[in-house]
Amino acid sequence: MQRYKAIIYDCDGVMFDSFGANLAFYQRIMAMMGRAPLDEGNEEQMRILHTYANREVLAHFFPDRGEWEEAVRCAGRIDYRDFVPLMIMEEGFRETLDALQGVVGLGVCTNRSTSMEMVLRSFGLDSYFGIVMTASRVANPKPHPEPLLKVLAHFAVAPGEALFVGDSEVDRLAAESAGVPFVAYKTDLPSFVRITSHGDILSLM
Repeated sequence: MQRYKAIIYDCDGVMFDSFGANLAFYQRIMAMMGRAPLDEGNEEQMRILHTYANREVLAHFFPDRGEWEEAVRCAGRIDYRDFVPLMIMEEGFRETLDALQGVVGLGVCTNRSTSMEMVLRSFGLDSYFGIVMTASRVANPKPHPEPLLKVLAHFAVAPGEALFVGDSEVDRLAAESAGVPFVAYKTDLPSFVRITSHGDILSLM
């Protein structure tokens, strides 16, 4: 009997190499705000902009409430389609989805806010996923378990019947809090299992 009934994917760093796109997005906000460009060599800043929800990232860069509100407005005026060409789909991802579709429920759980559906459409991936949970659809984005718990509820599965594929500590903490086995993608974070290519997950089925 098949144990797992749902596979849930983070977006950035898992479905796509989107580091360049995300950096370009925040660089544009910095320019709109009259700030100096972000330092790509600052590992902590790069980690934050790549893993946390948009409003939390902006709160880190703009701790003043008024500046934060203006930065949020700037972000809202940006068309993320400008950055999609900078995103690179991870090798073997579509083929893995083809193998999993109809076998398990497929979901997305991301700290992206409003761009996720557009990104999926741009890459022709929107038909694979039964639910796309974003930071804009919850009160508490990852690392809080709320987004993952909503995905579990959608599929009506228990935490142990799903897998969450992520690449960051934010993902790991969300999975741990939700009780969902964490699959670490291209990272050595503590996990239920580590994979280096998307096709590896098929062996868990």
